Amino acid sequence: MATVRVERTEGGFEATNDRGARVAVGGSEEEGVFSPVELLLAALGGCELVTVEPLTAKRGHRLVRLAATVQADKIATSELGTITISYDVELPEGDDKAAAVFDAVARRVHERYCTVGNTLKNPTPVEQVLPEL
Repeated sequence: MATVRVERTEGGFEATNDRGARVAVGGSEEEGVFSPVELLLAALGGCELVTVEPLTAKRGHRLVRLAATVQADKIATSELGTITISYDVELPEGDDKAAAVFDAVARRVHERYCTVGNTLKNPTPVEQVLPEL
């Protein structure tokens, strides 16, 4: 089970997980924080990269650089358009098979193995539980 707590703090809002990681959350105009939409994009990019990296390395092709830029335009007040993930990769010198391995792994991860991506492509119901006041 994945659980994150988001709460208002003196400095704004903060998300924490059970392992003690923290990230500041705020509006899209606030300095030094991620907006909720940016966190969604980061979750997708992070999911793909942390899945691609060990799978390529396990096959003997550790990439010199592995990064991604994840973008989406707001097409309505509360709606995003297509999300695009653009990879930035540097292959190891002299490794003639690294490009093919990266390509195959990245495609499989995007199509089947990234939990965040699969959730966005096949939306999961979101339930709200309000306290009895």
